Amino acid sequence: MDKSEFVEYLKDRTKKLAVDIVLFYKNLDKCETSRVMGRQLIRSATSTAANYRAACISRSQKEFFSKMSIVVEEADETLFWLEMFRDTEFVSDKELKPLMEEALEILKIVSKARKNAGAN
Repeated sequence: MDKSEFVEYLKDRTKKLAVDIVLFYKNLDKCETSRVMGRQLIRSATSTAANYRAACISRSQKEFFSKMSIVVEEADETLFWLEMFRDTEFVSDKELKPLMEEALEILKIVSKARKNAGAN
């Protein structure tokens, strides 16, 4: 896979995670706490995808690094909110596991990309 294919692949993965999280929230039993945590989760997941897309069209290496820093922060926050759902037992581990695994993998990928961008 060349660089441009990988960029598109990661765009698709970050967007798919955002969509999966929206659908996860849609199916949640709603109470005030799950609504608050769910909205935060949706914000961070969609922000991860949107900011990654923005990073891909950045005009400079400095701008790319800055956008990727936001992507890393938002991806980490997404993982945090998924952990909160797990730790508060609103949702079963079985339901959360694939979302958490994907969020963690995306976090690792974007963290490495940011680190590599900063090395240039």
